[in-house]
Amino acid sequence: MLTIIEKLLDRDEVLRFRKELAGAAWIDGNQTAGTRSVAVKQNLQLDLQDELGRRLGTEILRRLGHNALFLSASLAEKIWPPVFNLYQNGGHYGTHSDAALMRLPGSGLSIRSDLSATLFLSDPEDYDGGELLIEEQFGAQAVKLEAGDMVLYPSSSLHQVTAVTRGQRICAITWMQSAVADTSARALLFDLDQSIQSLSAGRAPDDRDIDRLVHVYHNLLRRWAKP
Repeated sequence: MLTIIEKLLDRDEVLRFRKELAGAAWIDGNQTAGTRSVAVKQNLQLDLQDELGRRLGTEILRRLGHNALFLSASLAEKIWPPVFNLYQNGGHYGTHSDAALMRLPGSGLSIRSDLSATLFLSDPEDYDGGELLIEEQFGAQAVKLEAGDMVLYPSSSLHQVTAVTRGQRICAITWMQSAVADTSARALLFDLDQSIQSLSAGRAPDDRDIDRLVHVYHNLLRRWAKP
């Protein structure tokens, strides 16, 4: 299931992020690539300990923590500190899958990657190529969003970033461990939660039908959530 979160960052925030990242200390992205990914990864990124990246990443985490759509779709328990990357001059990332278990050196943080997310910071008209291609059940879907928008998708999906042949593509990426590891179960819970929210509009706070749906939601969550 792909979920688009529009305007996670507003226009002013996007412009401020880009202004600060213009002077960032970009390094070779292969420094964090796995043994197989290193052969297909060609991009730049900020070091995981880079002060600017950590500060901007904290702002993104704060936004995610207050975004109802993200919380409903992800049921996130742990979130990896966002990583900023840059593609230019033919930079690309060939077809790959994300590591199932991720450990942040020196922090003790370890997560199971259930969901991946890409926050677009460059305007789509400012670069050619750079589509995020995510393979789903019915074929690959190309994602190239407005600056400030985020896409959330299963980490188990094969995906790639096509070559950027003009301009720069700057994004922030992150991964999260969900309380519900199973993708299908998480999708059902998301659909149910969205329906409850939609049906609740204009209904009394003590509406018995809504209460029953909430009861079902939490019992399913109780059944599927990992301890």
